[in-house]
Amino acid sequence: MARVAGIDLPKGKRVDVALRYIYGIGQTLADIIIAESGIDPAKRVKDLSEEEVNKLSTIISKTYKVEGDLRREIQANIRRLMDIGSYRGFRHRRSLPVRGQRTKTNGRTRRGKRKTVGAKSAQAAKPVTDTK
Repeated sequence: MARVAGIDLPKGKRVDVALRYIYGIGQTLADIIIAESGIDPAKRVKDLSEEEVNKLSTIISKTYKVEGDLRREIQANIRRLMDIGSYRGFRHRRSLPVRGQRTKTNGRTRRGKRKTVGAKSAQAAKPVTDTK
């Protein structure tokens, strides 16, 4: 089993696709890493030798910030925005879209399920009358 940057790569996948399972590595970066290492991108992970896995690991660990380090850096950036009181930090704090998207009709992913506001039950809406 190939373990790179603390992640077990899926055995049946091609190397160029399997590298994308690592947080911080997308299609372009995976292609660059494979070109640097000289590994055939069509090769399956289960067919990689120990030497090739070590080559991938060293390239990724020396050159790129991935997984835990990258997650920590992103969280630190968000925390910094919130601490300095910027508009983006305010949006993060309120769990609203940060990058200028409209929220009147969309934004359900970030805002959650709709909650009806202002609707009262029929009994509570009736005025109370004195019977004397």
